[in-house]
Amino acid sequence: MAKRVQVVLNEDISNLGKDGDLIEVAPGYARNYLLPHGKALPVTPAVLKQVEHRRAKQAELEAAKKKEAIDFQTALVTIGRFTVKKQVGEDGVLFGTVTNGDIAEVIQEATKKEIDRRDISVPEIHGVGKYKVLIKLHSEITAEINLEVASY
Repeated sequence: MAKRVQVVLNEDISNLGKDGDLIEVAPGYARNYLLPHGKALPVTPAVLKQVEHRRAKQAELEAAKKKEAIDFQTALVTIGRFTVKKQVGEDGVLFGTVTNGDIAEVIQEATKKEIDRRDISVPEIHGVGKYKVLIKLHSEITAEINLEVASY
């Protein structure tokens, strides 16, 4: 049974770890592949100190993003209702449907902040009326907005 060696990854490697992870690998794998290709560094006190510093910075950035998401959630709740205007046929039925791209445009016009349309969860909307829409602002924070679909 061979002894394992510890290395710190310089980049993400599938099935092994992410950038900055401290991992144990076989000595031949480290010596012949990871170290010569610059994908990992041998563990030294200086490298460990850099890894801890990088993790602290990452945690700080994550906290700032979360605070920004909470502030934006508050802004969306304060605005209250967003209105999307679509072409409507008889009986209040829409031509087409309201997409998450339409909602992203309306929110951007109102708040001057861009939201990725893939983070918006839209219910089936085929008619004029009021709906609830969920928006994922952060991995832990979602906002629910009121959407009114009207004809033009």
